[in-house]
Amino acid sequence: MSDKAPAWVPPVMRTGYFARAAVYTVVGGLAFLAAVQGGQAQGTTDALADLRSHPGGQIALWLIALGLWAYMVWRLVDAWLDLDCYGSDTKGIVARIGLVVTGLIHAGIGASVAATAMGGSGGGDGGTQTATQKLMSMPFGIWLVGITGVITIGAGAYYIRKGIKERYKEHIRVTPTARKLDPVMKFGCVAMGVVIGIIGVSIVIAALNADPSQAGGVGEALHQLRSMAFGRILLGIVGLGLIGFAVENAVEGYYRVLPRYAGPDVMTLAKRAKLKAEGKLREATA
Repeated sequence: MSDKAPAWVPPVMRTGYFARAAVYTVVGGLAFLAAVQGGQAQGTTDALADLRSHPGGQIALWLIALGLWAYMVWRLVDAWLDLDCYGSDTKGIVARIGLVVTGLIHAGIGASVAATAMGGSGGGDGGTQTATQKLMSMPFGIWLVGITGVITIGAGAYYIRKGIKERYKEHIRVTPTARKLDPVMKFGCVAMGVVIGIIGVSIVIAALNADPSQAGGVGEALHQLRSMAFGRILLGIVGLGLIGFAVENAVEGYYRVLPRYAGPDVMTLAKRAKLKAEGKLREATA
């Protein structure tokens, strides 16, 4: 295996992160406006569908779709070439399988955005319900749906832990901008974890009741927050959090490093934090 990534990988990777930043800027921004104005928050594809009515909206949707497909390519290549140096032990293989799964998920989101760009329905929460219904129709379908829900809850917990433990810092190069935006990125990861966790709970409930209509996507998760006590406040906080997650993706688009491409000597936010904790930061940055 080469010690470095192919030269075309970093631009593809950055394109993917910028596309994700665009998606969550729109979704988070509309959720925050819904909280302020008292409206209904929208899911990912429904929120992006609003772009079609604006000048250049169709072009923007196609660019986002292509960017999400670029993110899929990046994740698959990352998993295959182990560009983040996860290794080939059990833990590393699980992490790399996770990269493949996230890549395929974003390929599906990209397809929904492309369908929206062409004037069709992107699916939204109805897409989640349709997928759940198809899964339920398979042998042991209810169990498969339940397992999917549990895995989704686990993914939400992963993002929350990623934010709290500041794992997002591992591959972000130290720059003044990245350091200033650190709290925003942390908040964004936690908020994204909350949304994913709620989606997972809805899928588990759908399995327990054998009712695919109870499964929902981002739109349903935001609706559940809106329906709680102090719902508009919660929705506003999570909306801002999703914008924070967009910022985290934009920062990765600008400043993310690939260990196998850049080498071990690049100063990342995580490495800087470790050196600071050990009292070695001054000599390391001198």
